[in-house]
Amino acid sequence: MLSLNRNFAGMKVIVDDKIPYIKGLIEQLCEEVVYLPGASISAEDVKDADIMIVRTRTRCDARLLTGSKVKLVVTATIGYDHFDTAYLQKAGIKWTNCPGCNANSVRQYVHNALLTCDVKDATIGVVGVGHVGSRVADDCLKAGMRVLMCDPPRARNEKDFCNTPLSEMAEKCDIITFHTPLSREGEDATFHLADADFFRSLKRKPIIINSSRGEVVDNQALVEALDNGLVSKAIIDTWENEPNLNLELLQRAYIATPHIAGYSADGKANATRMSLQAVAEFLGVPFTLKVEAPSLPENFSYGSEKEGELRLYDPRVDSEKLKQNPELFEQLRGNYPLRRERK
Repeated sequence: MLSLNRNFAGMKVIVDDKIPYIKGLIEQLCEEVVYLPGASISAEDVKDADIMIVRTRTRCDARLLTGSKVKLVVTATIGYDHFDTAYLQKAGIKWTNCPGCNANSVRQYVHNALLTCDVKDATIGVVGVGHVGSRVADDCLKAGMRVLMCDPPRARNEKDFCNTPLSEMAEKCDIITFHTPLSREGEDATFHLADADFFRSLKRKPIIINSSRGEVVDNQALVEALDNGLVSKAIIDTWENEPNLNLELLQRAYIATPHIAGYSADGKANATRMSLQAVAEFLGVPFTLKVEAPSLPENFSYGSEKEGELRLYDPRVDSEKLKQNPELFEQLRGNYPLRRERK
């Protein structure tokens, strides 16, 4: 067990109780650990805490943190739009996310969802080419697809980045998949990036995939695009107003899942490891903890490549569960079964 730095003995940490593989490890860094449901963490809960480790269901802002002792907030996720970063900076509260932690898990989700479709000789547009989108793009190139990439910030900063405007993707793509963060202001705002005007501009009745943030796609506009034949299929993992889903979109979607694209055991382990490492760095202690995902059963067999990929993970199974019980969105997400990536 690690020896606590004396300057930080007695540190109290609030932890989202759905973060996997963390129990028994965070206790080696902080003396007092309190596990709570992320959506119900309150100002009263955190007022005497020093550190928080959360997920997307905990909004970290002035309402939650004003008057508290908190000096570090960590989200065990890639996205951090649930953090009021301007407030945190002003309040002197350090914050960090886990960039790239579940990128390969989302890649697996998109790859396996497309395995269930006829995408031979397809042109795919990848919108947002960061940790996740770059892996998806590489995967699709290896599968023989023509890949177009849209990432204006990268295009401005990298002279060799071949950027395809979203308007051009709307004309040329058979599949369009979104992998952007959520931002509401500025020239690269992504809120309702796919809106009614975007859907009306589509020329090839593409498959639309959203596994980024729900608000990147106008959900009601997507329903109308499906109804009007502008979109052939929708594969939706992230939703506006989670967990209160657009039930029309839920039933119209080809694959509809409860925000679990990044929920492979491997991705979860990466996020927990990065979160613990951030805490250790903040406390000034060496990081030697090991976070490992459970192994597959010894008798697991891949079979053929496509068969094996879908045996490892078939998103249609998660989709059927959600469509049958949309009211269980949070339970399906919070009690997600073991899912491994192919090594």
